[in-house]
Amino acid sequence: MQPSSTAPMAAKTARYLLLGRIGFFGLWLLQPLWILWLAPPQMGNAYVLLALLWLPLWLPFYGIVKGHAYTMAWANFIVMIYFLHSLTNLWVSSGMHQLLSVVELVLASLMFVGCTYYARHRGQELGLKIPKLKDDPRR
Repeated sequence: MQPSSTAPMAAKTARYLLLGRIGFFGLWLLQPLWILWLAPPQMGNAYVLLALLWLPLWLPFYGIVKGHAYTMAWANFIVMIYFLHSLTNLWVSSGMHQLLSVVELVLASLMFVGCTYYARHRGQELGLKIPKLKDDPRR
């Protein structure tokens, strides 16, 4: 899957893209497997929990598949849900839930690092940058 821009991509940038995608698609697959089959919740409705944990991952799906740097940057806000979920479960659970929480934490970390550095390096390659306050014409 090639990113949408025609500017050449450095090997390091491509590695960060791969890292971000591995973390993202790992989380995307883990949530329904965990909630519906591996360790369903003992209380509450599994489908409600699935909606709360899986639907946010559909928001950046297209942009991550296409390799859009902007999507990779804002997807980090979504990955925070999975950091909090995994850390909370690590603290309060045991057995299979704890093991799945470790997997979730690793995948969320991969996605966070990959998306962060991909967005940074790809943005530089494409000449995108956030204007500095001193360069703001409204000031």
